[in-house]
Amino acid sequence: MSLSNFDDRIKSVHVFSTGSGKQHKEHRYGSPMPSLWWVLTSRSWIEIPINVYVLEHRDGLVLFDAGMDPAMGTDPAYISSPVGRFFARKLFRFHIGPDDTLTKKLESLGYAAAGIRKVIVSHLHFDHIGGIEEVPQAELLVSRDEWRQLSGPHPERDFILREHIELPKAKWRQIDMAPSDDPLFAPFGGCYNVMGDGSMILLPTPGHTPGSISLLVRTGKFPPLLLVGDLTYDVELLMKDQVPGTGDTTLLRRSFAKVRALKKQLPDLVILPAHDPAAAEALRAAT
Repeated sequence: MSLSNFDDRIKSVHVFSTGSGKQHKEHRYGSPMPSLWWVLTSRSWIEIPINVYVLEHRDGLVLFDAGMDPAMGTDPAYISSPVGRFFARKLFRFHIGPDDTLTKKLESLGYAAAGIRKVIVSHLHFDHIGGIEEVPQAELLVSRDEWRQLSGPHPERDFILREHIELPKAKWRQIDMAPSDDPLFAPFGGCYNVMGDGSMILLPTPGHTPGSISLLVRTGKFPPLLLVGDLTYDVELLMKDQVPGTGDTTLLRRSFAKVRALKKQLPDLVILPAHDPAAAEALRAAT
């Protein structure tokens, strides 16, 4: 289908950051050392944004991820598990202010949190679900494979925090990927048509977590976009097949290969990770 067929579906795409953080160099670029070793010993930190994407579709506003809850920076018990708190301090350093809420960031773009219709959650880590309490009216889309992690004995040890996910008013919807014979999507083993018009297609890209998903955005107004969450922290690393220091290496490389194949079919595809400092400028240049 020609991109011109999507001309009036998506008016705009914006990105904002709900604070910033730092990750270890080994976390971003990978390391031959065991992960526990570099988590406990590394002194090398890299600044990263905590990006959220807002898509203005003709049928309503859609978010890709919900960013960080500022309480993560102020509440010592935000992560209830002592083990989780210990490793969070070793893995991350966050800089989150009182104005870094989802509501205030949306207002800075002229949007209201009450106007969000859907939130697509790339995966359930706490820095991607932190704002869901601010949009209780929104449908929260998550892959069924990702949701299954909540049934494990200790999901909080993987920074999946039940107490901030299973909120009383949260409208979670687990989605399944449908088979497709479209050559763009068939290699992924399935896809999900978010708005029913082909302008926003979810694709399974496991590796960072078992149920991680990416969003293909198509409009005739600008090049196609692929929002990949934490599949990679840097587009060039994905293109070079360089995996990060966490996640399932085999699954990451399989997903990397599928994304690179997608880019071969869509040469002007712009790939936008959640924690890539270059993503905001890449989006501005594309749109």
